Amino acid sequence: MRKAHASQLRLDASPVLEVQLNLNCRDEVIPVLRALQHVYSQPQIRDEILRLINQDVNGKSSRRFGREGMNYWEILVLAAVRLGCNYDYDKLQDLAENHRALRQIMGLGDWDGEEFDARRIQDNITKLRPETIQKINHLIVTAGGKLAPEAAETVRADSFVVETNIHYPTESTLIRDGLRKVVKLCALMAGLLNVSGWRQHRHLHRKAKKLSRKIERIAAGKGNNYKKRLQAAYGELLDLAGTITSRAHELRKTAQTLANIDGFEVSDLDRELERFLQRTEHVCGTARRRVLEGEDVPNSDKLFSIFETHTQLYKRGKAGEPIQFGRLVLVYEDGAGFITDYSVLPREAHDRDVVIEQTRTLQDRLEGRIHSASFDRGFHSAENQEALAEIVGQPCLAMPGSQQSRAQEEQGGVAFHQARQRHPGIESAIGALQCGNGLERCRDRTEKGFDRYVGVAVLGRNLHVLGKLLIAAEQPKCRAALSQRGQSAA
Repeated sequence: MRKAHASQLRLDASPVLEVQLNLNCRDEVIPVLRALQHVYSQPQIRDEILRLINQDVNGKSSRRFGREGMNYWEILVLAAVRLGCNYDYDKLQDLAENHRALRQIMGLGDWDGEEFDARRIQDNITKLRPETIQKINHLIVTAGGKLAPEAAETVRADSFVVETNIHYPTESTLIRDGLRKVVKLCALMAGLLNVSGWRQHRHLHRKAKKLSRKIERIAAGKGNNYKKRLQAAYGELLDLAGTITSRAHELRKTAQTLANIDGFEVSDLDRELERFLQRTEHVCGTARRRVLEGEDVPNSDKLFSIFETHTQLYKRGKAGEPIQFGRLVLVYEDGAGFITDYSVLPREAHDRDVVIEQTRTLQDRLEGRIHSASFDRGFHSAENQEALAEIVGQPCLAMPGSQQSRAQEEQGGVAFHQARQRHPGIESAIGALQCGNGLERCRDRTEKGFDRYVGVAVLGRNLHVLGKLLIAAEQPKCRAALSQRGQSAA
């Protein structure tokens, strides 16, 4: 049984709109909570957000039956605070149980002894679909647009890599990861099916680990004939991997002939084993091609993580980070600092491939209010230059190359130069998303979890900007209203 929010006021609780926040504190939670108060005061936006959360949390089940769960407003508040302040679930649990202002915003009172286990919070937040979070972000930006109606006229866009939570990928370590999962799953299946042959599963894992470390030492130390020694070590590891995977396939065939394969536990293990077998054999294939056969394997054929298979490799030439493993995220920032649109780019897509479609979608959603849009040289192409001119009144798309860039600067008008001067500010927004909202590295699992994580981080950022605007309008001299954006504008 779930409720949208605590509609009946408790004796030990203050109304959400009357909760007093410490505006002399510059902690990032204060603007987020102030923005949530503002959302709560707008019934049309609040009810639409809670309706969207209801669809994801309940699905096809009825909210009127079963045990009482977290209400939709509590889920929204905890999701916003989690990455609005870049907290992990354990820190969020402590705040949900002990932070007085946060509990009052959630509708809880001083006498309420409700506990918020970290796993419980995670289970509720991860029920939200990435598409739902994106719709909630649009509603928040709409609410912020009423406070700064001219902000949507100018936007600037750029992309950055959000790293996935993986170790540095080499074929030997990926094979070791895959064999570890395959051996463990086979041992569990053999135990459930009462099949022999996997008694030494721990020994097999230790053997794979020993060979992987041997390869790492050879690759790090190099020395005389290190390539031949590396090929020999890889040959041993690949032979071991081939033996284990062939035995795993035999176990799957044996399991499919038994009657109790219909059991849910065995079926789930079999499906998971199939996935990790495919991934391990894929990495073994690329390792054989690259190390033993000397082939130059393209990145599109490589797997960079056994667990986070959506991970891509990017060589963007960034200082200090020449190589990054993750996914490329495109963001649009308006004049007030709101992230009006964001998207995780397809795996093989680059900036110039998606800029037209994304800009047109944003312009349609904002009903043609974008008058000026700026992009860096990574988005440029002759086709994009013409297409952007049809979408936006004053596009600013920098050309690559020093001579072309200089000619463009000389021919550009006042609006073009102003857009070029404003554009580097997008790096500040990206830096805030990475440092303040957890988008330096995604801590959630799976590709769907990655999309959700990005959306929740943008939600936290937009609420932070909205809260800053509200506090600055109410008490411009308080410490919570201070921001680098306001100081630079002055």
